[in-house]
Amino acid sequence: MLKNNLLVAFLFLAQWSFAQTGSVSGKIMDGEFNEVLPFANVLVKGTSIGTTSDFEGAYSIDLAPGTYTLVFSFLGYTSQEITDIVVEGGKTMEINVTLQPASNQLDEVVLTTTVRKNTEASVLNLQKNSVVLMDGLSLESIKTAGATNIASAIRRVPGVSVQDGKYVYVRGLGDRYTKSILNGMDIPGLDPDKNTVQMDIFPTNILENVIVLKSASAELPADFTGGVVNIVTKDFPTQKQMTFSASVGYNPSMHFKDNYLTYQGGATDFLGFDDGTRGIPIATNQFIPSPSDTKNNSILEPITRRFDKTMASEQQTSKPNFNFGFSYGNQYNVGDNTLGVIASLDYKNTTTFYDGFENGIYQKAPESNDYELRFDRRQRGDLGSNNVLVSALTGLSYKTSKSKYKLNLLHIHNGESRAAFFNQRTEISNAIDVVKDNLEYTERSITNALLSGKHTSKDASFVTEWSVSPTYTSVQDKDVRLTTFVIENDGYSISSDAGFPIRLWRDLTEINAVGKVDFSKSYELFGNKSKFNFGGLYSYKKRDYSIYNYNISFFNFNTASLNGDPNAILQDENIWTVDNNSGSYIRGNFQPANSFNSEQNTIAGYVSNEFKFAEKFKAVLGLRVEQFTTFFTGQNNSGSEIYDHEKTIDKLNLFPSANLIYELKDNMNLRVSYSRTTARPSFKELSVVQIPDLLTGILFLGNLDLKPTYIDNFDLRYEIFGDEAQMFAISGFYKNFTDPIEIVAYNITAPNQFTPRNAPSAQVFGVEFETRKNFGFISESLRDLSLNLNLSIIDSKIDMAKGENQEYESRQIFARDGETIDDTRQLQGQSPFLINAGLNYNNRDKGLETGIFYNVQGKTLQVVGFGQNPDVFTQPFNSLNFNFSKTIGELQHSKITFKANNILDDNRESLYHSYKAEKQNFSFRKPGVTFSLGYSLSF
Repeated sequence: MLKNNLLVAFLFLAQWSFAQTGSVSGKIMDGEFNEVLPFANVLVKGTSIGTTSDFEGAYSIDLAPGTYTLVFSFLGYTSQEITDIVVEGGKTMEINVTLQPASNQLDEVVLTTTVRKNTEASVLNLQKNSVVLMDGLSLESIKTAGATNIASAIRRVPGVSVQDGKYVYVRGLGDRYTKSILNGMDIPGLDPDKNTVQMDIFPTNILENVIVLKSASAELPADFTGGVVNIVTKDFPTQKQMTFSASVGYNPSMHFKDNYLTYQGGATDFLGFDDGTRGIPIATNQFIPSPSDTKNNSILEPITRRFDKTMASEQQTSKPNFNFGFSYGNQYNVGDNTLGVIASLDYKNTTTFYDGFENGIYQKAPESNDYELRFDRRQRGDLGSNNVLVSALTGLSYKTSKSKYKLNLLHIHNGESRAAFFNQRTEISNAIDVVKDNLEYTERSITNALLSGKHTSKDASFVTEWSVSPTYTSVQDKDVRLTTFVIENDGYSISSDAGFPIRLWRDLTEINAVGKVDFSKSYELFGNKSKFNFGGLYSYKKRDYSIYNYNISFFNFNTASLNGDPNAILQDENIWTVDNNSGSYIRGNFQPANSFNSEQNTIAGYVSNEFKFAEKFKAVLGLRVEQFTTFFTGQNNSGSEIYDHEKTIDKLNLFPSANLIYELKDNMNLRVSYSRTTARPSFKELSVVQIPDLLTGILFLGNLDLKPTYIDNFDLRYEIFGDEAQMFAISGFYKNFTDPIEIVAYNITAPNQFTPRNAPSAQVFGVEFETRKNFGFISESLRDLSLNLNLSIIDSKIDMAKGENQEYESRQIFARDGETIDDTRQLQGQSPFLINAGLNYNNRDKGLETGIFYNVQGKTLQVVGFGQNPDVFTQPFNSLNFNFSKTIGELQHSKITFKANNILDDNRESLYHSYKAEKQNFSFRKPGVTFSLGYSLSF
């Protein structure tokens, strides 16, 4: 009995001791080249306990609770001691170290530093040693800003702005010139016509960091100019991590409003997808007769009755925003190997209500001495929207002694329901007043798989990396409904002057398949370590797009009897039948130009060499070659142009790059770089499609004559890196565009029609300034208070197309008296300045983080005018946001967060600008101030 008790006690103590064991883990980086340092030594000072890093520079040591000093060393590199490492039972301390080359020193030199948990320093170290111009955000920095997703955090990066709360633009350039990648691979977004992915779908707790690359190298894709945003997810968490989060948001201008507009949808709208309620109720190839077709009109009544009768918006009380999130990460030992797991699930439900939105289409008067703009049509009313976003990400990593395999699966689903009621007055064309009900539902989804592998030789001098990434994207506009009543003296009517009621379905599906392989060989050149890189990529994309359009017409029926009620149009007593020979009926309106399919193929190969001319002078020279082809199948509405797998672009291009870095001091770099990149037309642009926006009345027209844009990029940067994640940098850049693509008015007589066209050339000049500084230089008590400030000043100039029916001539024809027309103008989508500023306080011991953050970009050309159509400029939006978060409890596992966004209550406006004319609204929205309260629990 005694033996049994002793055994139980021994096992309990052993288990207790084991449970109290902590660990130290992290990565060891090569300070000479911005890469990991494999097989470096890690030793606990004063003991024989130690380990070595693996082929990815990762290490881990299990230690009893206590305070330790670790010594990191590697042959030919300066050793580094990290002191005051406090190990706690059951916890993992993450220590990342960068070893610098020993510069041929005969005696060992040991650098001693005190451990810091601020991983912002690790990102700054990546930036310091990067071969390209780079800025970034660590997870620590993102949390300091109180950001729950990338979109709300990335504004802190110099030269970065966020459009619509989700799309990232770099250096003031539009979406066309910014590219988003996930773990180094292309990933389409919920809007497949954009080059950037929606950034608010990625929760921050699954991220390692976010890197913004601003200069090109041969390894990077060629289709970017402003920057590449690389979202890097965790693969091997250092310890088990599980987080639950929830928040609620309230906007006094939008929520708990009893005049909020919506309409009855499906039972699963709250999950972000339609349950079939909005599906097309008849076959898309269904023959639809007219009432006068006596031979076939008997089938018209049952066809009409299949369509949902709801045509009008209704008022309800709007609900607040709310979201929930869950994430998990852990690693497991599988024999001598390691298995890592990450997973996240996020649900966001956002309600917006614009009470008093405005859209307008204005033109110049025919007389040159009449300066004021006249509206072709002007819309004013209310707009309600409910947006549900569900995202799920899971990842597996499996690491052996010389290989690592990763599998990431991502699915995003988005459903957005919109309802609007507005008045529209038309003046120039037919001078009528109308009221409109607009109902819309858009369902978007994207499913992506990323399988990758990394393999090294025995000494890690030769590395092979490969990735395969298929993606399926779907965008469906389901049963978009627009009903227009003309306001008469004695009531309302429906007529061809204002248009008959419309029911519209749009279907887009896209398949992307991308595969690439990269090889890296380390060798010696000029007595220094060098690296030769080469590899290839293949990308295939195919899109199918179609629009199914139905009108509601009337036969022998007085629409005044409807009394302006859209829901009465398809009521049983008002539907046309063979017996009454009077009423409403469905009429098909198929347009061939609204259906097409296209393909894009990219084959790429590259070589680059990274080496040192001298001890402090590094060069990276590379060449990328890409074969890009596109095919189009479709036709215009008249049938005069028919395309059957027509090759529309076939280009073989070389993209050279050179990045030169001179190390003025250990913490100071001077960088010079040159690269050639491209911007290619999207599927929608390179087509003959005609896509209407029923809310704004704008019609988009494709253009098969588009050519790719080519850009020569020059960059110069001076940067200083200090202790405690402080830094200063100033950069200058110049970009020269050949054949830039811009969205312009289609012609003089169609103010609501827009199309993409190539301009001859454009140039962009810019200066960036960034500083990160804490206030410890004033007083030690202020060390937790820091300022993050960056400013970009950018000037752009584009040469207008000249000749008959071209932009320059059209501007001259409609110039106002006294107005001088230059043959250059600002580049579309190019912001003249960007300001990002943040003042934040972060006391990790108390678990207190708070800050105020400001972001603004200058007036930006949104729509290029043509003829009578003036230019439209997006006005500066002054975004001032406040964040406060506090951990709770002795273990600090819980956190509460309070945020206030748009404290200045600024409006989002786009205005028409014309010589000596009063500015008029192209678009006006009042977003109001949003307050949110959140809670998270971590284990």
